[in-house]
Amino acid sequence: MESYFERAKLKFENLKNKTDVIVLGIESSCDETSVSVVRNGTELLSNVVSSQIDIHKRFGGVVPEVASRNHVMAIENVFNEAVKEAGIKLSDIDAVAVTYGAGLIGALLVGVNFAKALSFGLDVPLIAVSHIEGHISANYITHKALKPPFICLLVSGGHTALLKVSDYLEHTMLGTTIDDSVGEAFDKVARILGLEYPGGPNVDKFAKLGKSNIEFIKHDILKGTLNFSFSGVKTAVINYVHNLEQKGESVNVPDVAASFQSFVVKELTEKAISACKQTGLKKLVVAGGVSANSYLKERLTELCKENNIELYMPELKLCTDNAAMIASAGCYYIKKGKGLAGLDLTGSATVAL
Repeated sequence: MESYFERAKLKFENLKNKTDVIVLGIESSCDETSVSVVRNGTELLSNVVSSQIDIHKRFGGVVPEVASRNHVMAIENVFNEAVKEAGIKLSDIDAVAVTYGAGLIGALLVGVNFAKALSFGLDVPLIAVSHIEGHISANYITHKALKPPFICLLVSGGHTALLKVSDYLEHTMLGTTIDDSVGEAFDKVARILGLEYPGGPNVDKFAKLGKSNIEFIKHDILKGTLNFSFSGVKTAVINYVHNLEQKGESVNVPDVAASFQSFVVKELTEKAISACKQTGLKKLVVAGGVSANSYLKERLTELCKENNIELYMPELKLCTDNAAMIASAGCYYIKKGKGLAGLDLTGSATVAL
């Protein structure tokens, strides 16, 4: 008798030439439980996200065990709502795509195991998607005409990098962080300033009320490279705040937030523009949760205009973790003949850039 995987492999091959491909995506890498349905990589039929922000706010950050348990409780309802919103029958689904990494192992396993059961039950291929490729693919939904090649500025809670994307699912790393990711730095600065989780949006919010008038460290980190380092400025902010507290002086939270954010955005934007100039590519794509930062958007818009570079950023709802980006990436995995997984698929804390 032909096995599930043998049938899935044959169907996977046939999907490469199918005109209309509908992929259901599942994302559970951190604290959002999300299911989405996407047609042909660009047409969003549904995208349901169940956020755990209010749950983790009391802890000041994501607690992995709590996140996993809440994924278990939410995923079936989120799935049913996404299918209903998409207006499709289960038999219309051509493949199931799921984030297998990077992320919190316990959280990932909830999505991966649900996806395995679903793909087996529907007798359709299972596609293992990298969270990184997902963030890049969010732009294909927002900007339907966007095609490689381009430079991608990847800015998230776990990664910060500049990538030369030569084709769908094909990229070369031009630079990366040598220590903290930019999202991690935002969260740690938010915590020392006493701002609620999630840290990044709150730093952005308070920065609008302050002035960038504090020089924590010089802008000469890794000069002449496309690499980033955020550990130094993060530590400088922590020391600055501690010194004021030890003297019994008050901390001007808006000014600290504005000064920190200004430093970080300057690093990101200048090196992103430099990557475009060095490669000769005139398209810059931004991906990852930090792409929701309003000051980053503002400065990139200005600098890209000055340098005649086309800027592409996902719409706000697709900046942070969501299943739409995973379903979109799944469509491109199919077209490229990549990502077919068996029922032995498991989660991975890290994935290669």
